[in-house]
Amino acid sequence: MLDLKVLTQAVGDLEEEDVMDILNDFVATNPSEAEAQEAVAACQGGMAIVGDLFEKGEYFVGDLIFAGELLTEAINVLKPVLGSDDSAVAGTIIIGTVHGDLHDIGKNIFKSMSEAAGFEVVDLGIDVAPEIFVEKAKDCNPAIIGMSGVLTLAIDSMKETVDALKAAGITAKVIIGGNPVTKESCEYVGADQFTTNAAEGVKICQGWV
Repeated sequence: MLDLKVLTQAVGDLEEEDVMDILNDFVATNPSEAEAQEAVAACQGGMAIVGDLFEKGEYFVGDLIFAGELLTEAINVLKPVLGSDDSAVAGTIIIGTVHGDLHDIGKNIFKSMSEAAGFEVVDLGIDVAPEIFVEKAKDCNPAIIGMSGVLTLAIDSMKETVDALKAAGITAKVIIGGNPVTKESCEYVGADQFTTNAAEGVKICQGWV
């Protein structure tokens, strides 16, 4: 019988070996899809612990990246019992670091965590011009567009991008993230939401779909 609390804690403690042992044993019992969904939720609960410890300064960026990889690995073990139902995709998110900014650690963490939460993520990379966001949004009709930036100049680039998306008639929700992002800058940019925490960002996106 899968102990969900133990699994959540193992993910939170970044105990890769324990997590894999627990999940491999679980999959060997031929669980139902509903049980597998519970296991995914338990792993995501572990990610919430990781996010909290990061905010308290007990975990660092490297730990967050590792946690994202661990979660992806965990989902891969569970995939065979999760079924291949296409409706399981929560929605498409386009993400990119905006024009003039080359930082991608936060974006990559958000990508790993969003994929683990069932989103299909299209990553445009770094230094992405507004017209590339627009072009890609027309291509894949995403539910959500995420923009990341660490430099203060990123805020103006985000505004330019949101203006370009609106001018092109793109109606996807927009979330912005990164160090310089605040409630005020979110209003200035014209985004729907902002976050400085990848786990919180994923929760916001889940609320939208």
